Amino acid sequence: MPDANAPLYEVSDLPALDFDPFLREALQGEPVMRIRLPHGAPGECWLVTGHDAVRFVTSDPRFSRDIVGRPLPTMNRYLVPLDRAVSFVDPPDHTRVRSVVSSTFNRLGMAALRPRVQAVLDELLDAMVAVGPPADLVRHVTSPFPMHVIGGLLGVPTADRPRLCSWAADILTRAKDEAGVERARQAKEEARAFFRELARERGLRPRDDLISDLAAAVASGRIEEEELLALAVLMGINGWHAVRNHTSNMVHVLLTDDTLLNRLRSDPRAVPAAVEELLRWIPHKHGVGQARIATEDVEVAGVLIRRGEAAYVSYVAANWDERHYPEPSRIDIDRQGPPHLAFGHGPHHCLAPLLARMEAELLLTTLLTRFPGLRSAVDPDDVAWQKDVLIRGPVALPITW
Repeated sequence: MPDANAPLYEVSDLPALDFDPFLREALQGEPVMRIRLPHGAPGECWLVTGHDAVRFVTSDPRFSRDIVGRPLPTMNRYLVPLDRAVSFVDPPDHTRVRSVVSSTFNRLGMAALRPRVQAVLDELLDAMVAVGPPADLVRHVTSPFPMHVIGGLLGVPTADRPRLCSWAADILTRAKDEAGVERARQAKEEARAFFRELARERGLRPRDDLISDLAAAVASGRIEEEELLALAVLMGINGWHAVRNHTSNMVHVLLTDDTLLNRLRSDPRAVPAAVEELLRWIPHKHGVGQARIATEDVEVAGVLIRRGEAAYVSYVAANWDERHYPEPSRIDIDRQGPPHLAFGHGPHHCLAPLLARMEAELLLTTLLTRFPGLRSAVDPDDVAWQKDVLIRGPVALPITW
């Protein structure tokens, strides 16, 4: 039944890394609540914020991600991934497509990749040092670092990698108007065409990269070409944009928290624990992601979600659920509790969490050991933040050492 009292959730740009006040209020109430969203089909949907409820919805097969073409209330003006993306596919097809690249992102794959990633980072830091302080860490390091890592893994030629960044910036927008929607659509088509040409070239002349693996999977019938394109675009844009922002966010937090900074300076072995706590603490996304549709009536945390109704989960909110994380607004790298949900949960969890963790750990460890005097070159209040994006992060991060 329609709920005339369902609040409207309109996502807005938030100062720095401030926690979303709508999500904060939702966490004080029930873990599942009825809301309205500003775009798409009119009507209500469900917002799931409680940690246990989020884990339940994201792992229960009665909630489907097959939403393409469905009339839904939405946070954004358009669906970000390509239509054949794994984001919109349920198992077993979802498992089939992901399996083509899963070995690259497992622990053995990451161990083999680690020296190459460290070399990329060291080269970028050398170039920053040559310029001298103060320097913009985003421009010199946290932006090109993940771009070269994911670009190298995919097999994107070095000269084409800035195009990948440009497409990602347009695609991962909140698209405040139709002009923004059109730019995003155009970027998706350009990225799709680029990866189609690259995959066909690699099909003829394979190399040691993911595009060659995907092209071989198409040739053998394991996946279809449209699935290849959707997966390549997804890996390319998220592998750059998300890592760029969450590593920049982490450094920003360190430079504004002397206690944490001094702890890690004195004990670099604590960096992995700090990365995990910062992944929990940093509200890295605006709003919510893609919907799930109940394929039958399902009770979640005492609330009946009926067949055909849309449910959105907030991993950001779940990571601040005080029932599992006492004093959630406090950064505590010794915190005990369930694993955070920054990389999602269930079948549709992030494809490459180990890669993102490795990039963050190497960056923080190398910065702390190489630059013992690392500090911000500006007042924290003067740091500018990106606007109208889905994944939050600073525009620039001036540092000195």
